Amino acid sequence: MDSAPVPIIPNRGIGWITLGVSVHDILTRLKANPQLYPTIDVSYSASQPIAAPIIINLPRNGLRLRFDGPDQRLRLIEVLDFTKTKLSYNDSEIVKVQDNSGELYGPGSACGPSYRGVYKLWGPANAPEYIPPAVWSEEAKGIYVLSYPGIAFMFPLQASAWSEHKDWASLISSSAASPASSLAVFHGESWPEARTDLFTNEPPNPRSLALTSRAKDGRPDEIETAKIHGEGRIELVRRTSPPLWIILSETTPQDLVTELGPPDAIYRKNDRRLSIYNNRGNGRSNGVSPSPSRLGDYTDTESSSHTETDESQSDDEDSGPGHDDRETRSAECFYNYFHHGFDVFISQPKAISPPSPTMQRQDPMDEANPSQEVQATNHLTATKIIFHANIPGSYPFNRHRRSRWTLEHVPSEQYKDPLNSEMRFRDIQGRLKEVFKTTYANEDEERSQQRPMVLNRGWGDSPGSSCELLGGWEESVGGKKKDSEDVATMGEQSLGNTELYGFPGMVFEVLKNDAVSCLTVF
Repeated sequence: MDSAPVPIIPNRGIGWITLGVSVHDILTRLKANPQLYPTIDVSYSASQPIAAPIIINLPRNGLRLRFDGPDQRLRLIEVLDFTKTKLSYNDSEIVKVQDNSGELYGPGSACGPSYRGVYKLWGPANAPEYIPPAVWSEEAKGIYVLSYPGIAFMFPLQASAWSEHKDWASLISSSAASPASSLAVFHGESWPEARTDLFTNEPPNPRSLALTSRAKDGRPDEIETAKIHGEGRIELVRRTSPPLWIILSETTPQDLVTELGPPDAIYRKNDRRLSIYNNRGNGRSNGVSPSPSRLGDYTDTESSSHTETDESQSDDEDSGPGHDDRETRSAECFYNYFHHGFDVFISQPKAISPPSPTMQRQDPMDEANPSQEVQATNHLTATKIIFHANIPGSYPFNRHRRSRWTLEHVPSEQYKDPLNSEMRFRDIQGRLKEVFKTTYANEDEERSQQRPMVLNRGWGDSPGSSCELLGGWEESVGGKKKDSEDVATMGEQSLGNTELYGFPGMVFEVLKNDAVSCLTVF
């Protein structure tokens, strides 16, 4: 309690914790300060990790942070214990032992500010909202919610003392009311108004902490969503700038750095143990999805935020016919954009993925890229992109910010919106099977191509050894959770192995709860 008070800014945040910022940025900052934040508890829905909110509890700091599930952005900051963190507003402490007159108006030893203390700092408020207890009794307490723009205080009140005919100000300041038990910082004019769309409205602040600071000039704009148009064309919709088009096997590393900024890390792809599954050439002569035995080539996405590898070939290797191939492989790498939510694989240009049989050309890049032919070049290009969903409970959680995407080249008949990253994979898979059914020669080939492959990312310590391909179903190496338990914590890895499903130009990595953990576009 000897530290300087942390300022509260209604409608914005508490200290550096800012509304609208991604769970990835918040968790990364919290974990980087273990002395200040020694305990971090993350709770989520094990069965609905995308639809349900994510909650970060900081018990040693008296704070609770609530994020929406689909976009993973901070929507609500709650102070649950005023004794754990000093708080101030306009350079005045919110909780004081006594003022100059000697009157207690917010004992700081065991509770929060009184109504008098709140009134002195924020002034008159609109009529508060009374929330009665779930079960009425003489000892039961309801809650009076005193709300200002962007901030609200919760005052416990004896249910027996409440009456709609009594003046609320006298009730809150009477002996029947306790000092505030908690406060909430949110975006909105009042708490009753804000909570109706608390997790669905558009936050005013960006997802990145770097972009919320004043020194943000020159920083690349953040990516709102990725629109997949097929044939290696990806449209990145940005927050304020015009959309950025990435054309696989055409867009260069220089283009990426210019538009997206330098990568957060570069991972050299030198672990060749998966090469047994690769075919020479482009390997997609029939234009269908890769077979299960080759999914490893399209999902070799290891991009650990804690390990960078730049191994070179041994000096005593012969410079025979495979010398050029080795030089090409040594130049291959992943550009890891953790703060954007995706990785880009850099290599020699490859064959472009076939179009969807039902795709209707409407986007502006169609005229500029009418052909699927790849011209022979000697320069490196972006050849695949891996979009990470940042699913809580999954092995790679919090390595990347969540990346959202839509499949624009696959028309959706039963859904209003295109197939997207928030949908369960069973719904995505059903529609993709319908669309790409005509690309298979017969039912046997279709079944063979659609057979999933099991992937375990939880073995080993290095980026290479943490990607193992298994021949069949295996028991999870993580902790097991009972079927009746829906709320999980990050103390256990309960989702286990993942499955890989391939479609033309796409590979989906799917968790056991049917959430898409990763989408590779090639």
